[in-house]
Amino acid sequence: MKYLLVIGDGMADNPVPQLGNQTPLQAASIPSIDRMAARGLVGSVVNCPEPLPAGSETAILSIFGCDPRQYFTGRSPMEAAAAGIPMLPGDAAFRCNLVTLEDGDMPLEKKRILSHSAGSIEGEAALEAVDALLGDVRFARALRDARIDIHPFPAFRQLAVQHHSDISGIRFTPPHDHLGEEAGPLFPAGNERAEVFARLMELAHEILNHHPAAEKRRQAGKMPANGVWFWAEGTAVELPSFRSQYGMDGAVVSAVPLCHGIGVLRGLEMVEVEGATGELDTNFPGKLEAVWDKLNQYGFVCLHLEAPDECTHNGDLPGKVQAIEWLDSRLVSPLLSRLETAGMDHRVLLLSDHKTLTATRGHDGDPVPFLLYDSRRDTGRGGVYDESAGESGPFVENGNQLLGMLFSDEISFQ
Repeated sequence: MKYLLVIGDGMADNPVPQLGNQTPLQAASIPSIDRMAARGLVGSVVNCPEPLPAGSETAILSIFGCDPRQYFTGRSPMEAAAAGIPMLPGDAAFRCNLVTLEDGDMPLEKKRILSHSAGSIEGEAALEAVDALLGDVRFARALRDARIDIHPFPAFRQLAVQHHSDISGIRFTPPHDHLGEEAGPLFPAGNERAEVFARLMELAHEILNHHPAAEKRRQAGKMPANGVWFWAEGTAVELPSFRSQYGMDGAVVSAVPLCHGIGVLRGLEMVEVEGATGELDTNFPGKLEAVWDKLNQYGFVCLHLEAPDECTHNGDLPGKVQAIEWLDSRLVSPLLSRLETAGMDHRVLLLSDHKTLTATRGHDGDPVPFLLYDSRRDTGRGGVYDESAGESGPFVENGNQLLGMLFSDEISFQ
C-alpha cells in the first residue's frame, strides 16, 4: 500500500465575487481530484486551532500528525531545521523577509507594505540585497550588538538567529497578512527588546531603499527589495519520530523550507527539486518525477504545492485558479495514472492546509475541506472536492488526527 499526502497550500477560500461567488476550488477544473472525491470521503477539518497563528506553521504541523498546541514554538525553528542551521539552548529563530515598502518621502512608519516577498525576488537578486546589508558597516555592527546572525538564501525567505534571546512579550506581525497597510503599527513591539528588531528594520530600509540593487529592479518594472521584516519567531523544537508513530519512513517533496523542516524534524527525507520555486512557475515535471521516485522507495510521500497561497498573497486570482488546476492535471492525475498502471494499491489524503482569502490576501484559520481516498474502495458518496462539500461531510476538530485516518485500514470516523 502506498500513502500519498497532497497539500495545496492556501487553495481553500471564501466565495469570490469575480468568480460569480464561487470559490477558486469551485471555479477550477479538477476532474481527477473530483473523481477521488466521488469515490472517497470529503469532510472539513480545523488545522489551525485558536489562539495559534492561522498559517502553514500551525496547519502543516497539524497535518503531519503533531498537535500544534503541544509542539508549536514558532515557524522559523522548523525552517532552520530544513536548512541545517543548528539552534542552541537560548537561541531564537526568525524569518527575515525581503519586502517592498511604499516609495515616497513620507516617514517609514507611514509607508505601506506592498509585497511580503519583494515581488517574489529570488536567486542572485535576493542574494545581492542581503549582501548589501551584511556588507554595510552600520548594519553589520547592529547585528553583532543584537547577537543576531542572518543566514542568506537565494529567495525572499531569509532566516535570522538571535543568541541568548528573550522573545517573551514581543509582538511580531506576519507581513503577508497586512498587505497595503502602514508599516509603523506593525513593527515589532511590546517591550524594549522589540526595539532592537524595529531599529534593524529601519536601518535596512535606509540602506536598501536607494541601493543600486533596488534601483535596478525599479528600472526593470519589478518591486524593489527595499526593506526586511522580522516575524515567525520561535525557539528550538523537537518533534516525535514519524516511524515511531506510524511505523514507516517517507519523504517530503516541497519548495518551502517550513514543510521540509517539519519533515526533517519528524525523520522524513527532505527532497529538493531543481527549479521548484514555490510560485506558479515551479517545476511541475520535476516535482512529479520526485514524488514518483520516492513512492517507489517509501510507503509514504508528501507532495506540497505552495503556488495557490503565493498567488493569493500576490493578488493573482487567475493564477490561483490555474495553480489549483495544474495541481490536478500536472501532479495528481499523472500520479494516479502511474499508481493504477503499476497495480499499486494506494490511499490519498488531499487538502488545503488553511484558507488564503482573495478578499484580504491573508490567511484564515476556518475549517478547510479534506479528501480521503482508497483505490480499493468506492464509498458511493459521489460529489466533488470543495469547501461546500467539506461542510456537508464529517467534521474533524483536530487536524493532527488526519494522518491516523489515512493509515487506518478503513475510511472511517468510528
